[in-house]
Amino acid sequence: MISYLKHNVFEGAKARLRYLFEEFDELVICFSGGKDSTALLNVALIVAEEMDRLPMPVMFLDQEAEWQTVIDYTRITMTDPRVKPYWLQIPIRLFNATSAENTWLNCWDENEEWMREKEEISIKENVYGTNRFHAMFPAFLKYHYPNKKVAMLTGIRAEESPNRRAGLTNNATYKHITYGKIYDAKLEHYNFHPLYDWGWRDVWKAIHDHNWPYAKTYDYYYRYGIAPSKMRISNLHHETAVHQLYYLQEIEGDTWDKLTKRLGGINQARHFTRTEMFKCEKLPYMFKDWAEYRNYLLSKFIPEENQEPFRKRFANMDDWYKEMNKEKIHKVYQAQITTILMNDFEFTRLANFTSNNQSINYRKWKNGQVLPSNLTERDLEFIPKDKNI
Repeated sequence: MISYLKHNVFEGAKARLRYLFEEFDELVICFSGGKDSTALLNVALIVAEEMDRLPMPVMFLDQEAEWQTVIDYTRITMTDPRVKPYWLQIPIRLFNATSAENTWLNCWDENEEWMREKEEISIKENVYGTNRFHAMFPAFLKYHYPNKKVAMLTGIRAEESPNRRAGLTNNATYKHITYGKIYDAKLEHYNFHPLYDWGWRDVWKAIHDHNWPYAKTYDYYYRYGIAPSKMRISNLHHETAVHQLYYLQEIEGDTWDKLTKRLGGINQARHFTRTEMFKCEKLPYMFKDWAEYRNYLLSKFIPEENQEPFRKRFANMDDWYKEMNKEKIHKVYQAQITTILMNDFEFTRLANFTSNNQSINYRKWKNGQVLPSNLTERDLEFIPKDKNI
């Protein structure tokens, strides 16, 4: 249940930030160039100025395969005198969702031709002990703030998925705060999301009301009629943002040319419609069932040395969902197939499937929980129709 307070989310975020500034030696903004981190940064700057905590440390992990409009906006941000810039252009490895043969993008690898030159102000050497994206953030704090109580702030919002809503509202991370997680309890390093209760409308209202600069990629998305909830600024080959490739070749032709040269699999987007690249709604006639189709794609699309994690995850799901409504069981296989087609080694797509209402209610039913009587037929569609709930 959502509880509505008397103050608005803007004032609520400022109150949270004041509290965090009082509790921690340092706060660091994790900046991506997207709308959420834009709103977070600017609200934090207001509070930091109010509490005499400027300049504000801002960390941008540059993934090389970025929109040029995002880089242009990041330059504006990192040269703001209120900001202490940490622009990381260091060697890291990222999964490539567009190709099973070219599995990785080795960002800023000295032996490869980059999409663009590095910035003069950037950090160029990887001194953090990891080359993976998610591990970089706690490693960054550990390196730069080994003896300080510090928190990294991000623009993650609960609205974006049921998993996030549950994770950001149920369990306390620091004192009374639920909207975060512990990076390192011994070092007192944390990660918090002060905008967790904002909606996307709140984000854009704040940006326009205060005339804050933002990445112009969003203006192009709007002109193409893309729903606000589908607008993504992630690296251009990320599994949750790969559909932006269809627009990249029209909006930023030069970036498209550099990306196709830099990374295998990108150019296939030119040969598909916007809906068919990862589409698997109909079982091909040559396969007897969806499981056979999934297993075939796994054997053909994913390199043999990388198949075992997929097999284990699929086997666990097959066992868990074996009592599912037989008329809907194909949805499990379709989620798995999309994971294969997108080369999604981190199983983001499967996490999206298991966090939808139908999956959650199925798990509750299987665990013997009594479900509310007001659930819709769609909410219950994964539960066998002949079972008494």
